[in-house]
Amino acid sequence: MVQMSIQKIEELARRRGKAFRVLIVDDEPRIRDIFKEFCELTDSVEVDTAENGRDAVAKIKDGARYDLVTMDLIMPEMAGVEAVTRIKEVEPHLPVIVITGNATDRLVQEAGVEGASSLMYKPVMLENFLDELMATFEKSI
Repeated sequence: MVQMSIQKIEELARRRGKAFRVLIVDDEPRIRDIFKEFCELTDSVEVDTAENGRDAVAKIKDGARYDLVTMDLIMPEMAGVEAVTRIKEVEPHLPVIVITGNATDRLVQEAGVEGASSLMYKPVMLENFLDELMATFEKSI
């Protein structure tokens, strides 16, 4: 299944003529590294990272272009819900996948209201992560 998802992502990137760009936002370095490694199983995904919502919003406001953002909800400096809101003000059509391990139902609901395109709970399995990327990329083509 993993290989099929990777092949599909590569096919989608070939059709659009360039790699997909993903911004991974999480305050835990280990989590950022894991999701980055998941994405880098193919050359069809380029990865940038941010350690909190403030840094993610700054990157997007400074003109960085992404096809997808993965966003943790509970982080210092700027939490995920506020970051999703600010990102959507700048890039209203940019898909944001919320990936959380311990958010309350209220926070999860707020993130959805603010424009998150989907939700995943940690721990996230490789196959599920790649399937979510593939589904999001398919919608963008």
